[in-house]
Amino acid sequence: MLPVLTLLIAAVSVGAPAAKAAPPTLGGCPVFPATNPWNRDVSRAPVHPRSDAYVRSISAGARFLHADFGGNGAYGIPFRVVPKNQRRVPIRITDYPDESDPGPYPVPLNAPVERGSDRHVLALQRGTCRLYELFDARRSGAGWAAAQGSVFDLRSNRLRPAGHTSADAAGLPILPGLARYDEVRRGAIRHALRFTVQRSQRGYVHPARHFASSSRDPDLPPMGLRLRLRRDYPLARFRGQSLVILRALKRYGMFVADNGSSWYVTGAADRRWDDDDLDQLKTVPGSAFEAVYTGRIRGG
Repeated sequence: MLPVLTLLIAAVSVGAPAAKAAPPTLGGCPVFPATNPWNRDVSRAPVHPRSDAYVRSISAGARFLHADFGGNGAYGIPFRVVPKNQRRVPIRITDYPDESDPGPYPVPLNAPVERGSDRHVLALQRGTCRLYELFDARRSGAGWAAAQGSVFDLRSNRLRPAGHTSADAAGLPILPGLARYDEVRRGAIRHALRFTVQRSQRGYVHPARHFASSSRDPDLPPMGLRLRLRRDYPLARFRGQSLVILRALKRYGMFVADNGSSWYVTGAADRRWDDDDLDQLKTVPGSAFEAVYTGRIRGG
């Protein structure tokens, strides 16, 4: 097996196309440098030797792609872009203080909270280009209480410490992996997306930094595994918002970011999503995807 992996590593290093386009931007900030894994074109990256097994195990939970956003803004993860002078407020970390970045954070007291059990709160600060993300967040006194808090510098490729979680189980940032309406309206998403799987294995692949499983089943996907829509999957029957998303999944793919419903792709909460349009994604089977090799599994 070693020669195969050696060839794959070489292909990842020199065979995959370099990112030439400018990185996506939001709030006057780059959403990571163009060289960041989130912005890397993986349309020609080598197929992972375990791709078929990974796809089968993910599809055991659900068989088709699903947009986990829409519903007139009821579904999806909200975020707020705040000014450089946004007042910082205290952040009390309740569950993972040793794997969190200490406050205070410039998160408004009226920042939108994701509906459901995860209760994510995301704030991107203009000027500093720092992203602040909270998991299981609730207002507390003059600030917020949260199970976990992470800060990311969107001008840097620096990762979280190895083994550290984030507001996502994979130790990844959330906002860079959301499908955003403004990008779709312009006709192109230029970065990878974020999705969930029902079961994952005890391990992670760069740029992920954390796992959330006790299983050592090698057929289960590790956190940070990257999948792409196969090049030969036809898109002629798709239109509108779904077509833009599927084109991005062919070029940039999507990262396993958390445990949840299989094949659920995440987007930002926005009233402008068209549910009838997004329902086209429900016709795309998981078998239309393949895992790509982006590095060895760590942490298991």
